[in-house]
Amino acid sequence: MKVLVANLGSTSFKYRLYDMTTETQLARGGIDRIGGAESACFVEIGSFREDRKQPIADHAAAVSMCLEQLAHPERGCLKDASELVGIGFKAVFAGKLGGIKIVNDQILDRMEELADVAPAHNPPYAKAMRQLRKAFPQIPLVAAFETAFHETIPAEYRAYAVPYEWQDQYEIKRWGFHGASHRYIGGRIAQLMGCSELKVISCHLGGSNSLCAQKNGQSMSCSLGLSPQTGLLHNNRVGDFDPYAFPLLMRLSGKSMSQLLEEMSSNGGLQGLSGLSGDVRDLEEAAAKGHERADFALKVFIASIRQYLGSYLVVLGGADAIVFTGGIGENSTVIREGVCRDLEWAGISLDGSKNTSVARGSEACISAVGSKTRIWVVPTNEEIVVARQTVEAVGSK
Repeated sequence: MKVLVANLGSTSFKYRLYDMTTETQLARGGIDRIGGAESACFVEIGSFREDRKQPIADHAAAVSMCLEQLAHPERGCLKDASELVGIGFKAVFAGKLGGIKIVNDQILDRMEELADVAPAHNPPYAKAMRQLRKAFPQIPLVAAFETAFHETIPAEYRAYAVPYEWQDQYEIKRWGFHGASHRYIGGRIAQLMGCSELKVISCHLGGSNSLCAQKNGQSMSCSLGLSPQTGLLHNNRVGDFDPYAFPLLMRLSGKSMSQLLEEMSSNGGLQGLSGLSGDVRDLEEAAAKGHERADFALKVFIASIRQYLGSYLVVLGGADAIVFTGGIGENSTVIREGVCRDLEWAGISLDGSKNTSVARGSEACISAVGSKTRIWVVPTNEEIVVARQTVEAVGSK
């Protein structure tokens, strides 16, 4: 039982192939600069790796190339495309039509209608899915929406204090995102700690960022709200922002609402605060050399995480575990130390030596002896979650 999991960008296609009878990864690969004169392509199957450059017209052509590589007569791991039970997508937003769904016209139409909520995600996914349905009608496509995991959040933690009818008529509520990552962390930390009844705060920190309060493996609150632009600041997106600033900014800057929204989503966050980079690695290096705005951006980022962390300690009534994941969460000792600093009063104590000695890509408990709350570093695996959901959706069909 083999499943291809696709992660799409407007000009990129990354994938992993799993044998779901054993949940074993068989291959992975990716194609960048789709639609350009020369696309960068790679595939890894076992110890074999191939890199090449060639023009790839669109996402359907990218998948065709992927399947050709995976079905190579000498080194492939597929006989042909008919071996795939489905292609799973870490889709983002379809409002009330979310969940885990076989892709159809209704789903695609809704994703396109709601593109203004997720402008960087919905358009490329909907476009690519339409191409793939036409090119590979025999392969079921499954949209595993990032909002699905957060359907268990109590209504009082999902509601905005807007006119009540907006929630039903316009679907204005805190939907939450990064669901596959938070779901994986909830399940994995239960395995690591040998207990399923846990209060967990999962910290997904990377290019985009979110915290999730989980109780017994279910989402109770998420820092991301109606859109992926909200909550914590991100690498180049603002995060939480007062909408009443817009009339003032429009009057003072002379810019339109669409121009300001574009600026907030491309030149905000760590990039905007530092004026240097949206990459924490660059900012840590610059801050260590005395770059004041880089240091300030890191301080604002840490403060933002701590504010949500404190809120979720109240939501859950304490925490059995705090888990750091994502590119930043897994690799930045500076951010982890800053988030956990001076929290002994809350039963949270980091071991500095363990924090700085975590091997890249490994799971590790980094809390101090005697810490009431365990602090963990756990690499996420969103793809295996989507693969499982794909099998479930295809099986139910």
